[in-house]
Amino acid sequence: MKNFRHYCVSLALASVSLVLPACQVPEEAPRPADLLPKEKLVPLLADIHELEARVESSRLAPDSARALFLAQQKSLLWRHEVSDSAFHRSYRYYSIHGKDLHDIYGAVIDTLTARQHKYDPAAAARDSVEAANKKWAGQ
Repeated sequence: MKNFRHYCVSLALASVSLVLPACQVPEEAPRPADLLPKEKLVPLLADIHELEARVESSRLAPDSARALFLAQQKSLLWRHEVSDSAFHRSYRYYSIHGKDLHDIYGAVIDTLTARQHKYDPAAAARDSVEAANKKWAGQ
């Protein structure tokens, strides 16, 4: 019985010693060598989100929509001269740094809003009226 208890405790300690290092988070994620600068990532993300909206509105079957999105995304990355792996590593790096990702997505939203206003002047007018109403209500 004593040997069995000793064996169980040893097994528990060994498993804990293997699991604990995996739970530790490094203080700073290493910066990828091929990290995309924010200035290059913003228009790329805006294009990806625009592509995603077009594919979603296409009313294709989910598997067909996914295949279309992945093919178009590959083409988009090629046009921006970015490898798939560099894009994913950069996105992962910036997502770990919340403030950076917040700044990037603020710029992506501004870019998409500007595109919407370019292609839909009525939306720009509505947004201007809404902004003026909010400003007036706040005074």
